[in-house]
Amino acid sequence: MKKVQFIPDGEDRAVDFFVLEETRLAGKQYLLVTDVPDGDGEALILRACKGETEEDKSFEIVEDEKELSAVLLLMRDSLEELGIEVQE
Repeated sequence: MKKVQFIPDGEDRAVDFFVLEETRLAGKQYLLVTDVPDGDGEALILRACKGETEEDKSFEIVEDEKELSAVLLLMRDSLEELGIEVQE
C-alpha cells in the first residue's frame, strides 16, 4: 500500500498515511488516506498542492463540504469495492 507523509497544521513532524484511493477533479489530485494500513481507522481526503518536483509536492486536508462531497462522489464505487463505508 502506498504511503504519503503529511505534516498537520500545528504539528512539527510528519505523520505517515496510507493511500486508499486517488482521483482527479478539475485538474487537482485528491487522495483518500487512513492512519492505519488495515482495519478501522480515521480517514481524510487530502488535496495535492503543486511543488517544483514530485518530491516537493505537499498536501492539505480538504475541509470544504462541497469539495468533499464532489470528491467522495467520484470515489464512491471504488470505496464500495474496498468495503469502505462513508459516514457523511
